[in-house]
Amino acid sequence: MNQLLLNLMFVVYVIAGIGLIAYGFNCYVSIYLFLKNSRRVRLTDRKNILRFYRDHSMDDLPMVTTQLPVYNEANCVERLIDAVCAIDYPRDRHEIQVLDDSTDECLEVTTRKVNEMKAKGYNITLIHRTNRKDFKAGALKEGMAIAKGDFLAIFDADFVPEKDFLLKTVPYMVMDPTIGLVQGRWGHLNRTESGLTLAQSIGIDGHFVIEQSARSWGNLFMNFNGTAGIWRRQAIDDAGGWEGDTLTEDMDLSYRSQLAGWKMKFVFDVIVPAELPNDINAFKAQQYRWAKGSIQTAKKVLPLVMKAKVPLRVKIGAFMHTTHYSIHPCMLFTAICAFPLLAWFEPIAQVPNFVFAIAFTFIFLAAIAPSTLYFVAQRCSGYTGWKIRLLSLPILMAVGVGIAVSNSRAVMSAVLGHKGAFVRTPKKGQKHLSSYAQKFPIIASL
Repeated sequence: MNQLLLNLMFVVYVIAGIGLIAYGFNCYVSIYLFLKNSRRVRLTDRKNILRFYRDHSMDDLPMVTTQLPVYNEANCVERLIDAVCAIDYPRDRHEIQVLDDSTDECLEVTTRKVNEMKAKGYNITLIHRTNRKDFKAGALKEGMAIAKGDFLAIFDADFVPEKDFLLKTVPYMVMDPTIGLVQGRWGHLNRTESGLTLAQSIGIDGHFVIEQSARSWGNLFMNFNGTAGIWRRQAIDDAGGWEGDTLTEDMDLSYRSQLAGWKMKFVFDVIVPAELPNDINAFKAQQYRWAKGSIQTAKKVLPLVMKAKVPLRVKIGAFMHTTHYSIHPCMLFTAICAFPLLAWFEPIAQVPNFVFAIAFTFIFLAAIAPSTLYFVAQRCSGYTGWKIRLLSLPILMAVGVGIAVSNSRAVMSAVLGHKGAFVRTPKKGQKHLSSYAQKFPIIASL
């Protein structure tokens, strides 16, 4: 085999391997920050909420606008509106905006439901755009322009917020004027529906239970997850508002807001159930969008982060956070290069055994890091049956490997500057819709 090509493959293999080790050890950092701060922060949060309602009445609560961005989601829009209207908050201080850009029957369903709830006395309006400029970011921006609230809660169509969501999140914004966002934790409506949904739930729990907790409690930059959170209007304005030049407008705004000096808070014990995609194509499309959008955001905000007057550990955390989907091309490159190097790259035979031993140790520890994170997340999630759920961890690992090619394409597309449309993730909602790949998520992901 051509020696120049082998040398190039060796360089790629080493760089990708170092990347995998770095992202793996970042899991251990997240676990440490979570375990170090969990008990203290959660106890303090509970005390602060109790103290707030001891010292304040419902009359002291501020005006809140809840925004519901919807696009062709007739299956679940009624469920969403019902849940938001049922939120326990003074009606005269709760405005609801349904931001419906739909082009199908969803608009008719939404119109009927909004009129129904308006007749019942709810302060709810429908805002329909005839174009999808900037997609979700554009809809949120247009709604915000006429919103009455100084605080804006946001829920996607597949979420079902609990009645006490605002009562458990708004006080943090009132008590601390430096907080620009309060992010809730995602729960699961259909965790046990299939092997795919069970695997996804473990992955999402890992992100929220460990990673978001670690970033928030460790004073690192964190992100709004696009839903199940509440913004301070001023924090959005100071960041320059919603922008639609990336596919992850939520992460983009989060970083710009924090660079403008605003803090973000993750509330572990505020859980908002959501529907997990049960179709492998929907899941792959969602992951593709998140992967591409994250790298787009990294290209946009990391230069600003590196220039900002923030600690080095914050800059490193921001880099690991915004580029974490790079793990997929790293996996792909190491897999492609491994066999040719072992078979034909002669210098490998001259490497001392102790170097191999050290390298193997680091690689092994990095390889088990994600599984360790998921284990700790399930153990500390507060959900029952966590031991049984861990049996599906191999499915999550297999699906993760299976989407490596698709996500690598997304990463490279973002690196090369290719634009892309915001592809909505299909939801089942309240209607039963079959999916060809529900029973065989591992095979379909490949």
